[in-house]
Amino acid sequence: MDAPARLRDYLRRHAVMTLATTGPEGAAAAAVFYACDGEDLLFLSAPGTWQARNLVADPRVAATVQDDVEDWAQIQGVQLRGRASVLEGEAALAARRVYAARFPTIFDPATQPAPIAAALARIHWYRMVPSTWRLIDNSRGFGRPEEWTR
Repeated sequence: MDAPARLRDYLRRHAVMTLATTGPEGAAAAAVFYACDGEDLLFLSAPGTWQARNLVADPRVAATVQDDVEDWAQIQGVQLRGRASVLEGEAALAARRVYAARFPTIFDPATQPAPIAAALARIHWYRMVPSTWRLIDNSRGFGRPEEWTR
C-alpha cells in the first residue's frame, strides 16, 4: 500500500501517538513520541514500561494520533493497527538517526537535559509496521473514515 499524501502529511505534522498494547498484565496505553520512516512509525520505550513488557508477549498494537479539539465537527486523526518490534544493531542505529532528525534537540549535547541523556542510555527502539490506517476528518463529514490496508 502506498499511503495517500494526506495521511502521510498528517502523521508528519504530529509528534505524539497513543500506543495501545496488551499482554499478561492486561491492556495498556501510553503517549509516545514517534518519527515516520516511510509508512512505519519509530518510537522508543524503556524496557520496564507496561508497553515494552506487553510487546514481548504480543507484538500486536493499535495507535491513535489526533488533534486536541473541543468541537466534534473538527475532530481529525489517524487510527492505526499493526505490529511493533524491538530493533537491535544497525536497525536500532538507523531508527535513532531518523528519530534524531525529527527531534534534534534531545540528541544535541548543548540542549539535551541530563534526565533525557540518562533515559536514552536505557531505552529500546521500536518499529511499528501498520497494517491498517483510518483517517478521521469530521470536517469532511461525520462518521465517514477513509481506510487503507497494507
